[in-house]
Amino acid sequence: MSKTTRATQVLTQAGVAFTVHTYDYDPNAERVGLQAAEALGEEPHRVLKTLMAEVDGKPVCVVVPSDREVSMKKLASAFRGKSANMMKPADAERLTGYHVGGISPFGQKKIVPTALEETALAEPLVYINGGQRGLQVRLDPKDALKASKATAAALIA
Repeated sequence: MSKTTRATQVLTQAGVAFTVHTYDYDPNAERVGLQAAEALGEEPHRVLKTLMAEVDGKPVCVVVPSDREVSMKKLASAFRGKSANMMKPADAERLTGYHVGGISPFGQKKIVPTALEETALAEPLVYINGGQRGLQVRLDPKDALKASKATAAALIA
């Protein structure tokens, strides 16, 4: 497994301090983020999942703790929209250039508006997908916010 991805290249170019962590990705896991947290021996609220969604038909990226669910109402509101829904996996892969289970908010093929769950900013370090299944980057959530050009928002149900 390569530890250099578009995501890690973007973080390096941005001057962000991060460490790379690999784990055995389970393609049959019901919830990939929770499986990653368990494999890394980390608390699930510190391992963030990257989700692709649509607000009023326009693509957005959402980063939230792996043990929480996104509120579609809060998601729509965060992007000043009326309705939100999750993007189909094939569309998410085409848009980001990453495979589902390896989608990162960093280095996506097409830059889309991104929101990071505000409660994650209270953590000293978080894990976010590094652009490949079984690869996480650990970094300060404030650096993640800057590197992904995200806004902080209340997104969880």
